[in-house]
Amino acid sequence: MSPEADASRRVGYVGEMRYAQGGGLTAERREFRERLRLKAVERFARGETNAVIARELRVSVRSVQRWRRAWQQAGERALDSKGPASRPRLSPAQFRRLEAELARGPAAYGWSGDRWTLERIQAVIVRRFRVTYTVQGVRKLMRRHGWTYVAPAAGGDGREPGGWTRAEDGRGGRSRRGTRTG
Repeated sequence: MSPEADASRRVGYVGEMRYAQGGGLTAERREFRERLRLKAVERFARGETNAVIARELRVSVRSVQRWRRAWQQAGERALDSKGPASRPRLSPAQFRRLEAELARGPAAYGWSGDRWTLERIQAVIVRRFRVTYTVQGVRKLMRRHGWTYVAPAAGGDGREPGGWTRAEDGRGGRSRRGTRTG
């Protein structure tokens, strides 16, 4: 079994997705969601129905039902943001060490080729830091730190896969259309 397959088998994820592995919400998104909940509280006090509130705030009726129940049981404070779900799994210092490891190239870990795949990066994180990420969590981690996926060269024989590299152009993992891809 290849080192990549062995690592992905060891860190395979079972169960529901958690923000801690997927990157979580930014502070701006947490604030936005809290403002939505507080707008809903104003409407609860006016006696508006859940369906009307959901439609006008563009959220699910189920969310409004949860918010109303929390508000009825514990007041407006129950709808305050609880803050970030958790601290990042890799500290900034650990990520710098990861980048140093990646600079050594895949061959330093016994892999052929010179491209970093998400599975390979995942395996390095497990080996060096004893921290598990899902493959998608690794993708989000790398994008958040300015890394980008480089597709294989057009017209190639298809044997050399694409790989991850530090973004040289400062776009920080943006697609050609200028929208965030990760």
